[in-house]
Amino acid sequence: MNDEQQNPSPSDDPVNDRVREIHEVPAVELINTAAVHLMTASAVKVGLADTPNAEDLIDLDEARKLITALAGLVTSAAPEIGSQHAGPLRDGLRSLQLAFREASPFPDAPGKGPGEKYTGAVN
Repeated sequence: MNDEQQNPSPSDDPVNDRVREIHEVPAVELINTAAVHLMTASAVKVGLADTPNAEDLIDLDEARKLITALAGLVTSAAPEIGSQHAGPLRDGLRSLQLAFREASPFPDAPGKGPGEKYTGAVN
């Protein structure tokens, strides 16, 4: 084995490539990306998937966890990312909370739904 095969250069290492790239991404973009992933997964779990089998994908227990995590992220990040970024995230979160309430056969009491301990009651 030659020296190059034993010790690949840092540019040949995909982990190092990702680390170098991630430092260039602004925090607000990373927060928004994480929030969008949580929103997308939550939407699927409450039955909002744009597929013929959307009802088969409903899992309200999983949706509750995802929405609560999203609420924590949005609520804690809002002061840091500013209203121009936080506003749309809050709107999406509220829509998901309402969709969860609608999909639930036994809706939670006001203020007890997913993420409402962070956002307050959603009507």
